[in-house]
Amino acid sequence: MMHSLVKWLARASAVIGGVVLLVLIVLTTLSIVGRELSKAGHAMDGWLGGLILSTGVDEIRGTYELTEAGVAFAIFAFFPVCQFYGQHATVDVFTAAMRPRLLGWLRAFWEVVLAAVIVFIALRLYDGMLRYVGNGETTLFLQFPVWWAYAVSVGAACVASLTAVYCAYARLVEAATGRSILPEG
Repeated sequence: MMHSLVKWLARASAVIGGVVLLVLIVLTTLSIVGRELSKAGHAMDGWLGGLILSTGVDEIRGTYELTEAGVAFAIFAFFPVCQFYGQHATVDVFTAAMRPRLLGWLRAFWEVVLAAVIVFIALRLYDGMLRYVGNGETTLFLQFPVWWAYAVSVGAACVASLTAVYCAYARLVEAATGRSILPEG
C-alpha cells in the first residue's frame, strides 16, 4: 500500500514538475520573441515599425521571477522520482566488485544519509517560507509575495522527504533480507 502511494506521488510530482518546466519554456520563448520584435519595431522606420509597436508586443514582465520560482519548484518535484527509481548519479568504480550483500548495506547507508539531507532541506525551506510570510516581501515586477514560491517548493520538498524516508526504509529492509523492494536504477 505504502509502496504504491509513494510511487504514485513520485510520478505525479515529476509530471507536475515537467508541466511547470514546459510552461516556463513557452513563457521564456514568448518573452524573448516579444523583446526582439519590440527592438525591431523601434529600429524600423515607416509603417511596418509602427505596426509592430502598435501591437504592444514586448518582453513579458516578471519572466525572471516566474522562472526562478518555477525552476526551484521543479527541482524538488523531480527529486522523488529520481529517488524512488534509484536514478541519482552514482560512481560505481569502487563498488562494482563488491559482494551484493555489502553493496546492499552501502546503498542503505547512503539512502539514509540522503533522506536526512532532503528532510533537513525541506525543514529549512519551511523555515524560510515562514520568515517571508512574516515580513511580507514581494517580488520586484509582479509584486507577488515571495513566500508563495517557497510554499510550492515546500510542498514538493515534502513529497521528496516522504519518498526519501520510504526509500531509506526500503533499502534497509532490502539489505537485511536480501529481497528487492525498490526498482534498480
